[in-house]
Amino acid sequence: MATMEGLIGLMNRIQRACTTLGDHGGGGADVPTLWESLPTIAVVGGQSSGKSSVLESIVGTDFLPRGSGIVTRRPLVLQLHQIDKGAQEYAEFLHLPKTRFSDFALVRQEIADETDRMTGRTKQISTVPIHLSIYSPKVVNLTLIDLPGLTKVAVEGQPESVVHDIENMVRSYVEKPNCIILAISPANQDIATSDAIKLSKEVDPTGERTFGVLTKLDLMDKGTNALDVLEGRAYRLQYPWVGIVNRSQADINRKVDMIAAREKEMEYFENSPDYAHLTSRMGSVYLAKLLSQHLEAVIKARIPSITSLINKTVDELESELDTIGRAVAADPGAQLYTILELCRAFDRVFKEHLDGGRSGGDKIYGVFDHKLPAAFRKLPFDQYLSVQNVKKVVSEADGYQPHLIAPEQGYRRLIEAGLAFFRGPAEATVDAVHGVLRDLVRKSIGETEPLRRFPTLQAALATAANEALERFREDGRSTTLRLVDMEAYLTVEFFRKLPQDPDGGKVAEESATATVDRYGDGHYRNIASNVSRYIKMVGDELLQKIPKAVVHCQVREAKISLLNHFYVQIGKKEADQLGHLLDEDPAMMERRQQCWKRLELYKSARDEIDSVAWSR
Repeated sequence: MATMEGLIGLMNRIQRACTTLGDHGGGGADVPTLWESLPTIAVVGGQSSGKSSVLESIVGTDFLPRGSGIVTRRPLVLQLHQIDKGAQEYAEFLHLPKTRFSDFALVRQEIADETDRMTGRTKQISTVPIHLSIYSPKVVNLTLIDLPGLTKVAVEGQPESVVHDIENMVRSYVEKPNCIILAISPANQDIATSDAIKLSKEVDPTGERTFGVLTKLDLMDKGTNALDVLEGRAYRLQYPWVGIVNRSQADINRKVDMIAAREKEMEYFENSPDYAHLTSRMGSVYLAKLLSQHLEAVIKARIPSITSLINKTVDELESELDTIGRAVAADPGAQLYTILELCRAFDRVFKEHLDGGRSGGDKIYGVFDHKLPAAFRKLPFDQYLSVQNVKKVVSEADGYQPHLIAPEQGYRRLIEAGLAFFRGPAEATVDAVHGVLRDLVRKSIGETEPLRRFPTLQAALATAANEALERFREDGRSTTLRLVDMEAYLTVEFFRKLPQDPDGGKVAEESATATVDRYGDGHYRNIASNVSRYIKMVGDELLQKIPKAVVHCQVREAKISLLNHFYVQIGKKEADQLGHLLDEDPAMMERRQQCWKRLELYKSARDEIDSVAWSR
């Protein structure tokens, strides 16, 4: 079974590791924080509540700065370690790991100096804690967090916001479910007005996390006592209230020994007619033992859940680091390899979109199957092949020599101009597929996870891919327009198949000698019908050929050579240019650093827990 020293020492080591790596609770970090899962005891009280005196009584040594106004301006994580009786007591600060302080006046000065190093001499406050470990035979194994005293007014040199800043800092600690609240209240003030009790009541309404401490019992008016509070009638908590009698200012000025002060405190309770029956659970020595035993019990109960949290968070952090990626190597060869790997990863995603593994490629089929046929159907061939327009075109083509049989030039002009209507839908198809491909490039860059950390490379890839798509579009446009334009050539076979008798046998029935009016509406309707049949045939063919040309020139090329030109350019770049392409998003770099620090912290905590054995 783990000893009390082992369990509390375990938490001490993890807390120190937390602070070293920047995890000290009381903040709004968006990464997992181990500190907030650790059982802690936060010392809360208003100014002049006797909070500092209680802590010094527990330690048995003068070590805290004193003065008027707000003296404690940073959280002080006070870790007490019991050493063998007769051994020399000493103190160590986390920020001065190789320095031992045996003179506690210097400890007091270092607390003040370290506070000023973080906050300046402006009397501002800071959430970054100071870690102080005290090794002494006069202490029990215990860890306390001394928080700035709650106040109602700012002192000279402090902003008005300091009142709320302190309350918010204290609240950020005590509202955590793993925090044990040590609420310090002076007996010579109404308990209903106690700052510590009011705050603890808000965050711990059932009182199951709060230990009440009543100070200055010896300073109450004669004829009064605090039994209503100490016996739980005025304000009931889950745990009994503890009364404390601190050293008087005169004792402090005379530098009365703390051990003598403890003895004097117990004499007060033993000889008090009001409190003698409560002596066994009064005084700073009893308070320290009570808190140490309770903290040990809480730690033992929470170890399984802390271990579970650590394992879960280690897995999450490692997974996130895999997603974010490792730091980029400085070697140009490695950088080139990284860039090519990222390009190939993007290319795979892009091809998955085209081939159906991801959404988006189906929009190309939609262009061919819906938009292109719909555009053909909207072409104004009925208007273009009206008798009036056909007559106009044929007459202009004949010139001064009217045609005798088939108006060859008229046919050529009608068909050539009619086929020109297909150019618009052909170009629109090329542009529509180009738009889909550009959109797929954009989506593929966004969906290529390893690329997300390299905004410069993303931009370079997008530019290179879009330039390639522009070349493919020009090739697709020229090819599809060529398919349309080549159909304007009319072979001899076309004219051989033209019907020479527009009205069939009807003319023969009227009169064998009747003269056919080669320039009547029926004649031009026949011409329009022949042109319409040819244009329809060509349109049906183009509905098949245009998609083939677009796929061949644009989609196929995008699949096989989208980044070919980019690869050539990359091979010519200097080392500094390669490094620039791998410039990372600063936010991503910061996130990776945070995750690495947290992962180091959690693994360290897991190792610490594994090194401590306890019985179930």
